[in-house]
Amino acid sequence: MLNLKKLMAGLFCSVAAFSAVAAEQKMTIPKIAVTDLTYEEKVSEYFRVVSASSKSSVKGSYSERETDHSYSQRGNVNAKSESNYYEAEGFYTYIDRGELKTYTADLKGALIKGGGVSLVQARPYVGKPMEKIYDIIGRIKQGMYPGADYVLFGTVSNIQFRQESNQLQYGNSMTASLSLDLVADFSLINTKTYEVKAAFSASGSGVDTKIISRAGDRVVFSRGKVMQETSRSLADAAYDELLVQFGAPRGANRGQYGRVQNGQPVVPVQNTEPVTVYK
Repeated sequence: MLNLKKLMAGLFCSVAAFSAVAAEQKMTIPKIAVTDLTYEEKVSEYFRVVSASSKSSVKGSYSERETDHSYSQRGNVNAKSESNYYEAEGFYTYIDRGELKTYTADLKGALIKGGGVSLVQARPYVGKPMEKIYDIIGRIKQGMYPGADYVLFGTVSNIQFRQESNQLQYGNSMTASLSLDLVADFSLINTKTYEVKAAFSASGSGVDTKIISRAGDRVVFSRGKVMQETSRSLADAAYDELLVQFGAPRGANRGQYGRVQNGQPVVPVQNTEPVTVYK
């Protein structure tokens, strides 16, 4: 009976110690908010303005005077016409700023599945996208990331769609492809000290390829597929670099999306067992 009591007491102490460790680990898990990708682009648009107007007026007067000894008449006509024509053309250049809300969902999913950090929902940026959209410190001070220990701030440094066609080596068939390349810069910022804990760039790409059997065939690309591959490969690269610099533990579900290179998923190498053939 005494041994049973000792065993129960030891088990209780072990459970209590485990609970304490688990609670401590939960308290120390950093909370990260991920912003949408901010972009700034110089846009030039052609314009042509033609304006024409015409204005005319006619004024006239006529009078007659007759007395017993005289007769007179007087007439006056005053006409006026005015025409204006204005034509101008050129390029209007302005800076377009905003946030891409399409390419960070997979990165957030990778952080959740990877573990080691806790994801905090960021408040969306509101207002006109002026220069202050890049003021991440100001956005932190405005309380846009409540409860977050760190903010992963991403900006687009390059994004480009490409559409290409190539002749196949044999036959008359061709391949047509739509691809997207996206490069983003990330900074992980401490919301208390504003210290930059990690800074890196990551790229993603996606492609949709079709085979054209005859010249003149119409090709419909899957733009959604291209954007999805780009988002996933960008998340893969950004998550890898964040782990390296921030030191968060790699989760067991890593690789759920699969790595994508040049728009093609990379199949992981499988360990093969040797095969013995008996004759």
